[in-house]
Amino acid sequence: MKRLCIVTALVGVALIAVPACGYAQSNLEPYLDTGKLEYQTQCAICHGALGKGDGSFNVLLKTKASDLTVLSKNNGGVFPVKHIEDVITGTADVVGHGSRNMPIWGDYYKEIAPSELNRSYTKNDVRAFVRARILALVEYISRLQAK
Repeated sequence: MKRLCIVTALVGVALIAVPACGYAQSNLEPYLDTGKLEYQTQCAICHGALGKGDGSFNVLLKTKASDLTVLSKNNGGVFPVKHIEDVITGTADVVGHGSRNMPIWGDYYKEIAPSELNRSYTKNDVRAFVRARILALVEYISRLQAK
């Protein structure tokens, strides 16, 4: 009898929690999608909200920002993860652009890491922070690819 009560209680909690979790997830989704948030705050101004290269800052650039939606198409149908990561971190320049127009986000993330991490952070924490932000951004750009 005791076991039946426990099972019934757990099922009841699950029936209440599942819809609540769905509600919470849908309301928090914009805040949990780090890559999308990074893109919107750091990249959309040049590359456009949908990644088409039509951001409002384009009028100030010597070379128009890339259309990020065709990266896979231009790479034989495979999203070039490592290349995009290298461009974002600043370890690879964009061919044909001459001097680097795009900010080096790896350096930016290293600068903001101390304010985002707790006081007892280490160099490894900073590296992990930078890598996580960049990978989230790369992953979001992969979702922008034209079908």
